[in-house]
Amino acid sequence: MIDALEWRYATKKFDNTKRIDSSKVEMLKKAFNLTPTSYGLQPLRLVVIKEQELKDKLFENSYNQIQVKSASHVLVICTENIVDEPFINHNFELQKEIRNTKDETVKSFREFLIKDFGKKSDQDIKKWAINQAYLALGNLLTICAAEKIDACPMEGFDSAAYDRILNLNEKGISSALVVPVGYRAEDDKFAGFQKVRRPQTETIIEY
Repeated sequence: MIDALEWRYATKKFDNTKRIDSSKVEMLKKAFNLTPTSYGLQPLRLVVIKEQELKDKLFENSYNQIQVKSASHVLVICTENIVDEPFINHNFELQKEIRNTKDETVKSFREFLIKDFGKKSDQDIKKWAINQAYLALGNLLTICAAEKIDACPMEGFDSAAYDRILNLNEKGISSALVVPVGYRAEDDKFAGFQKVRRPQTETIIEY
């Protein structure tokens, strides 16, 4: 795993002739869905884009970062616009369906979550959901490294334009993070750069 993390880097140029096998795309989708989230509520959805015409439109709204245009697939991590009582109740109904959980077992926790989220502002909920998006991002980058899939995490894009192009508002979600994935181009000079990280003596504290 450490070798895989040493291998990965934020890919600056993809080989646009190489495509990720569909089985590996399915793996990334499953890894996204298995990402742990706060309270297990999963306030996230993933948009998977492979159509070139759509990638070209997104490229124009990504500060012309070529990765969006040349990647095999573009993954857009999105947050739910509304996390309210029905959304929370849906999670508990899934627990009942999958685990055969009794209502009385989760009653107090369900009530706590509904009350707690009912007191939060829309801005607070949005910030909380975006924190979960970063968990999913980290998980996807690790899986990509393990599978020798190149990736480039991106915050630099026009979220409103993405939402419009992908019709995300109609789905009740908003774009938060973008991850072009594919295979590095042979002439991407960044692939050979040594990693620059602070030494562990500066970043690790042990007692």
